[in-house]
Amino acid sequence: MKMTPELKKAFENMQPGVITADGFLGDDDRFLVDIIEKDEEKMNELELEYDTVVKKMRYFMEEGRKGLGESVKVDNKWLVRVDEARGFLPCPFEDGIFRKINVTITNLDINESLTYSDLVVHLLEKHHFHQGLGSFFRIEPKKIKLIFDI
Repeated sequence: MKMTPELKKAFENMQPGVITADGFLGDDDRFLVDIIEKDEEKMNELELEYDTVVKKMRYFMEEGRKGLGESVKVDNKWLVRVDEARGFLPCPFEDGIFRKINVTITNLDINESLTYSDLVVHLLEKHHFHQGLGSFFRIEPKKIKLIFDI
């Protein structure tokens, strides 16, 4: 993959202070294309498919919403809390605007947690972008496998 003008623009939008205070890249100094390629390789290595992961994330979001801001137990294995805030966040790839919805899921068998947002689900589904190393909302492929038990 090569750094297209669209990827260059998205990379600019991901810088701190453009869309969010901290940006989307953390302390990762790699090119956007390299971040995406490395995470795609790791997902393949772990035999994780983006469609399966995204479906699972949406499932937990919908189940967690039933708690109306309180944690709910899902399938006797996960504790899920969904928090919604006012406002919206645009996608740095400029292909959508997303509500500020955060999901925290804890796998009760291993007591490990993961937090993601509605925008993060979109970034994984449409762009295979897990965010840069050190980013607060970065979703490590290993952590996906561990927490979601897939």
